[in-house]
Amino acid sequence: MSASANSALRVVAIDDDEQHLKFIATALSRENVAVSTSGNPRDGLELIRKEHPHLVLSDLMMPGMSGIELLERVLEFDPGTEIVLLTGQYSTESAVEAIQKGAADYLTKPVDLEKLQQRVESLLLEVRKGQRCLQLEDELLENSQFAAMVGHSPAMLEVFHRIRRVAPHFRSVLVTGETGVGKELAAQALHQLSPVATGPFVTCNCSAVVETLAESELFGHVKGAFTGAVQDRIGVFEAANGGTILLDEVGELSLPLQAKLLRVLQNQEIQRVGSPAVRRVDIRVIAATHRDLQSMVKDGRFREDLFYRLSTVHIKLPSLAQRKEDLPLFERHFIRRFAEQYRKPVCGITRRAQALLARYTWPGNVRELENVLGSACMMTESETIDVADLPEYIRERKTIEVRDDEAFLTLEQVEKAHTVRVLESAGGNKVRAAELLGISRAKLYRLLEESSLSEAATAPGNLREEPD
Repeated sequence: MSASANSALRVVAIDDDEQHLKFIATALSRENVAVSTSGNPRDGLELIRKEHPHLVLSDLMMPGMSGIELLERVLEFDPGTEIVLLTGQYSTESAVEAIQKGAADYLTKPVDLEKLQQRVESLLLEVRKGQRCLQLEDELLENSQFAAMVGHSPAMLEVFHRIRRVAPHFRSVLVTGETGVGKELAAQALHQLSPVATGPFVTCNCSAVVETLAESELFGHVKGAFTGAVQDRIGVFEAANGGTILLDEVGELSLPLQAKLLRVLQNQEIQRVGSPAVRRVDIRVIAATHRDLQSMVKDGRFREDLFYRLSTVHIKLPSLAQRKEDLPLFERHFIRRFAEQYRKPVCGITRRAQALLARYTWPGNVRELENVLGSACMMTESETIDVADLPEYIRERKTIEVRDDEAFLTLEQVEKAHTVRVLESAGGNKVRAAELLGISRAKLYRLLEESSLSEAATAPGNLREEPD
């Protein structure tokens, strides 16, 4: 039977008994099985690191390192390896210990040749199935990408459908969703599928604009309009003329600026600060926010007429917790991207690490997952991401579960509570905490300033600006 090199089963046998090694190599010799042997456990460990075998056959009692110790060390760096321990002195206690520590089987010498060959045949089948699964996952990932967005869950397929229908016709769109769900990617998709796709796409982060300069930032100014205005300057609306502007975190705009924005939407006209001249612009406006604008309207913090103008077309993005069936796609997508970016041979993630990620609630959504996997790809010394490569606050799952005293908090309060916990898990390192959460340091400072949930965690003496 012929098999490609990719479907060959790699086996490493380690035993201080040279005759037994020759027996195993001869017994397993076939076209689609590659057997490497070592008579020394330490050399064998290096051979395993080099070969990344599917199956390791190791003697239990060897000088310099026992089979149990070899088992533990192999599973530390390559938990996907199947390890079978062999012994001439069977004991129930050692068998139970071996299985509990991760051994796939525990066989007594002399090894039953038929049983060993059956296991190899079974592993060959698993290897082929695994490779077919990887091929199907690649095809699924390729078919589950929409613009720069990834997803095949019903919730995301509905989002993709709405974007396709809206993009050719919209003048203004409201995109909402929690922080980190991909609102900017949705905005880019709307622009790319619109009639002005060849025009500019300009992003303005309303939460990062200084209040005193906000009007100038949005609409531009003329020379002499205020102190420091030494020359004419266009604003982001003029920069986006003939294309699309994304007003990210539009809920942060002041009421006076909201009134000016309403005029732009109604008349497609702007005025630079310090100039009476009205300028026409031809733009499509996408407003994005994680805030509840309807509640802000009731509280008088957002103009009702502007809200209804923006929400004529409303696209709401689901949180990652609402579409966890997309997690495997994201894992494959991000691992592939970061492996290429860091030039590392990382090609997957272990089942136990996947299970841990699936149990996590992801308050930082896709952006948080992206940063977690980016960090894991950078830290891992293996070809496969494992639990030890994940951040401590995810490994220690209890730190992110909603506590009883948080059960009735608002979404914003839970967000602040989670921010404090991630900061604590990062040892007070604000740079690291911001990276893990996928937010800017400016936003981290704002969340901490607004939060009264952990004064100790945010005390100056407990916070560090730079990574260790």
